Amino acid sequence: MTTTANWTKNTTNYKYNASNVLNLTVNRTINLYPLSNYTFGTKDPLFEKDPSVEARFQRLRDEFEKIGQRRSVEGVLLVHEHNLPHVLLLQLGTAFFKLPGGELNPGEDEIDGLKRHLTETLGRHDNVSHDWDIEDTIGNWWRPNFEPPQYPYVPPHITKPKEHKRLFLVQLPEKAYFAVPKNYKLVAAPLFELYDNSQGYGPIISSLPQALSRFNFIYMESCNTNNNNNNNTENQNSSNNTNNTNNKS
Repeated sequence: MTTTANWTKNTTNYKYNASNVLNLTVNRTINLYPLSNYTFGTKDPLFEKDPSVEARFQRLRDEFEKIGQRRSVEGVLLVHEHNLPHVLLLQLGTAFFKLPGGELNPGEDEIDGLKRHLTETLGRHDNVSHDWDIEDTIGNWWRPNFEPPQYPYVPPHITKPKEHKRLFLVQLPEKAYFAVPKNYKLVAAPLFELYDNSQGYGPIISSLPQALSRFNFIYMESCNTNNNNNNNTENQNSSNNTNNTNNKS
């Protein structure tokens, strides 16, 4: 017997297209660039909407009564150190970590909303545009009640989840400048630190190693390495030219 739950009037129905599955899942290659390729600065603090956990869930309750299920998005930004993927996380205080992202406005497209949040959180403060490359969905999480717990599935007794959070992989360019709000730190956490560490990072972030294991990562060289190689080549060519000139003399 199959049952269909009517979660909420604002839930989007997605159509399954079998013809696209192979292209999306087989040999997905993602380029990862060294952390040293990126430049980090600071900008004005970015504060949470709610002063406390209680206020956050009260606002969620109020919004649910008016517009239904909340939709939120988060971006997974990857770099590598010593050929090991690292996830860029925002650190607030000493023990709170989160992915960049946030709530969507009513009717807002998920990709557009994620780009907006990434720009607000890590974009330059001089209004220089940043074209974020959103690659693929890597996870879906639901909040059944007006409480902290979230799950990668909808519990069978829940007909109206209070929040749906979608995680996207973001392909970073070879080089970029990130402006980090002054009240946050941007840290690069290795996958082995996140794996099975829900106590330190929560269930969503600690599940990223499993979610990312389906991708084929290509570890690109540092820009500095390429520049050094180019300089060495130029120096070698210059030396050869000098030797040729001396021989002719």
